[in-house]
Amino acid sequence: MKKQGYYFANEHTVLKTCSWTRNALTQKRFCYKCKFYGIESHRCIQMSPAAFWCWNACVHCWRLRPQDVGLSWNETRMPDFDGDISELVDRIIEGQKRLLSGYKVHSKVEQRMFEEAMNPKHVAISLTGEPTLYNKLEDLLKEFHKRGLSTFLVTRGVRPDVLLNLQEKPSQLYISMEAYNREMYEWLNQPLVPRAWEKTMETLRGLPDYGRPTVLRITLMRNINMDDNAIKGFSKIIDIMQPTYIEPKAYMYVGASMLRLTKENMPTHEEVMSFAEKLSKETGYPIRSESKPSRIALLSKLEKPIRFGKGCPGGWSGPD
Repeated sequence: MKKQGYYFANEHTVLKTCSWTRNALTQKRFCYKCKFYGIESHRCIQMSPAAFWCWNACVHCWRLRPQDVGLSWNETRMPDFDGDISELVDRIIEGQKRLLSGYKVHSKVEQRMFEEAMNPKHVAISLTGEPTLYNKLEDLLKEFHKRGLSTFLVTRGVRPDVLLNLQEKPSQLYISMEAYNREMYEWLNQPLVPRAWEKTMETLRGLPDYGRPTVLRITLMRNINMDDNAIKGFSKIIDIMQPTYIEPKAYMYVGASMLRLTKENMPTHEEVMSFAEKLSKETGYPIRSESKPSRIALLSKLEKPIRFGKGCPGGWSGPD
């Protein structure tokens, strides 16, 4: 993983520089989260506190599975870790600074933006693994918030016992889904624990009154989950969850997913928008914005999304 650009803050926590962080610094091209939610891409940490553990072996996942490289460990049982959280956050921030340190002398990077990047303001808790398996997730969220960082937790929703009992909630919660019924879930998401679909549904039922913005991210794969049955199926999911936002987003043909899917499964932005239009009609969630480089649409009953940073040039709803 180190050869692939991962930085280990400790034995279970990894960071990696997001391509949009690099693009923001060198080209002033910003992530869709900047456009939609105001997140300053050059000031965003991409990390995971559960690097090696997950309860799913999703077909579309870009990460290598143990069996892909001839290894074996129990991905479902993350040990409890008792390290000091303040110290861990220190290491995470220091790791981000180290990963970006070379941009200080980059000819295309403004000194002002580099200095801002050295003072991160947002954390995307995603990257790899299932973060809700980390026993001190709530303490981690609390420490980030204490330091003035907004948090964006991305999960498959398989731990309702964790997500629905957090006293310190993330700034924004993402539930990432590709399947709209149990049969598809078993094939596409390949659960490694019993009743994973039922646990996910339990999470969704607890989210209408979550008290923080929630997002249903639907990873779209051509010829798999984009037909009329998918529109009907995801509409039922949306009715249960009642998310603040819906993000239909194209699957990207990258990483280890290329061992399982083909480039033909990667939809165009136009196909994503066509799906979004049908889903909008079915659910009553208007399309509010889109980002062509990321092949993603934003649907919401809010006229304008809740913002967490100063955003990007060009506004949030217009073309990229």
